[in-house]
Amino acid sequence: MIVITGAAGFIGSNLLARLNSEGFNDIVLVDDFGGEDKKRNYEGRDFSLLLHRDDFHNWLKKNHSLVQFIFHLGARTDTGEMRKDVFDRLNLNYSKDIWLLCCDYGLPLIYASSAATYGMGEHGFSDDHRLVSMLKPLNPYGESKNEFDKWVLRQEMKPYFWAGLKFFNVYGPNEYHKGRMASVIFHAFNQIHKTGKVKLFRSHNPDFPDGGQKRDFIYVKDVVDVMYYFMHRRKGSGIYNLGTGTARSFLDLARGTFRAMKIEENIEFIDTPEDIRDKYQYFTEAVMEKLHNAGYDKQFTSLEEGIGYYVTRYLSEGKTG
Repeated sequence: MIVITGAAGFIGSNLLARLNSEGFNDIVLVDDFGGEDKKRNYEGRDFSLLLHRDDFHNWLKKNHSLVQFIFHLGARTDTGEMRKDVFDRLNLNYSKDIWLLCCDYGLPLIYASSAATYGMGEHGFSDDHRLVSMLKPLNPYGESKNEFDKWVLRQEMKPYFWAGLKFFNVYGPNEYHKGRMASVIFHAFNQIHKTGKVKLFRSHNPDFPDGGQKRDFIYVKDVVDVMYYFMHRRKGSGIYNLGTGTARSFLDLARGTFRAMKIEENIEFIDTPEDIRDKYQYFTEAVMEKLHNAGYDKQFTSLEEGIGYYVTRYLSEGKTG
């Protein structure tokens, strides 16, 4: 039996689809399940049980002998949420409880960290454990992820295998419910579909041209493939970056979306809102040596390929992954 927390969400539901495709059907889905907005992410999939996140810890205490692996992907991910107590409860303390139960019951664990832990990138984007305590996230969400990473590294008791994956800018099917937290590609597609143009933030940094701000964009299917790899390998515990290792500009992204939609390019630049301007990241790029040294050697999907898949196979058809 495999457990996925956050199973109704973006990455969790893509992981569920991959596991089903590989013949894994005895899966416990843990999430809120309170609304209808994410229901189609798991409808039609094979699983054993839907479990509310508040009931998971007690369920695991009673059923741990049935569990072979836990993917802890559930979290509050809204970077605009400023209430620290929300993140302490849903991200930090909830994750600590899962970690301790995995230690008690000898269960391997993969959990979701985030590239938001890197803040402005003052210390670069290396997943070297020695840098974790030096990082300065820009918001309570990033702080909650980094606080858990720091806590993990201080623990003497650890699961026999564990991996914390620092997701960079993930995009792909099943993110429709995320609202403003959905990927730029998702928003670009919808802007172009409605207005025939896309709006990008103007650069307020002389080192970057308008649209030249860069991120490490990674297709969700690649993220899932790395998790699947570690589920089988179960060696090399640690915190890992999970990006492509290649930063691409927002102009690249917008132009790729226009091409995939077969619509003439029409890009407008608008000022970055003042309330986020001083904390706006102009560059992120994952250092990927650690993952490659752990034996993962598959080529990541290029931005152009990923946008093409996402737009033509999912967004244009209104399909989930």
